[in-house]
Amino acid sequence: MGDFYSYFFDHLSDVWSGLLVTVEATVLGSAVALALSFVFGFMANSRPVLVRGVSRVLVEFFRGTSLYVQLFWLYYAFPLVAGYELSPLFCGVLAFGMNYGAYGSEVVRGALNAVPKAQWEAAVALNMTPLQRMRRVILPQAWVQMIPPFTNLLIQLLKATPLLWLITATDLTTVVQHMRDRTGATTWAYLTLLVMYFVLAYALTLLMNLLERRAKTRLGQYTSARSLLRSHSAESAEKAELAQATGGGG
Repeated sequence: MGDFYSYFFDHLSDVWSGLLVTVEATVLGSAVALALSFVFGFMANSRPVLVRGVSRVLVEFFRGTSLYVQLFWLYYAFPLVAGYELSPLFCGVLAFGMNYGAYGSEVVRGALNAVPKAQWEAAVALNMTPLQRMRRVILPQAWVQMIPPFTNLLIQLLKATPLLWLITATDLTTVVQHMRDRTGATTWAYLTLLVMYFVLAYALTLLMNLLERRAKTRLGQYTSARSLLRSHSAESAEKAELAQATGGGG
């Protein structure tokens, strides 16, 4: 234990460098995934059959193929086809964005469809343009419903970043793995890694909870400050229990 942590604190600069790569991959990959989620989600809800068909094919392709293989293809196979090599971090961001963006598109599509039909009809009755209807009426309501599943996808993306070491990116997992190889302290190395990823995941959860609370407040839905500390899985379980109890009493 002592040998590992002595080495760990003596090489904090390497740890920060690896942590930065992990955070960059998570943030940039999430940004790409969010953009693709809305693009594919809106395409899936569009009227032209061709647009819906293209969206469905792309979504099913990225959901149906392994993220592991996508990373390897971008980093090792793509240079053979295109003639130039992509950086490991860029490959990771692109693969994460496409893979989780495909899952996120289903979240967007489902949230848009969950907005009551009366809200769409009311926006039309107010003579709003399609863009105004979406921006002022539909999206604010759908966005609140998107945040919890987006939070889960964000955490899943963070937990996928250790795959970057497979394409030679020096992320947090790679740095701690090198420390483990140097010191031989397997238990403490991986325990430290578990704790660090937990802290990152919990920080992201708190941030998304805050975002959800602000979105609900804009819709006039009051939420207590304690909701910031609750996980979405626990909240969903309580809602399921409440629904079961209500149904059982009927």
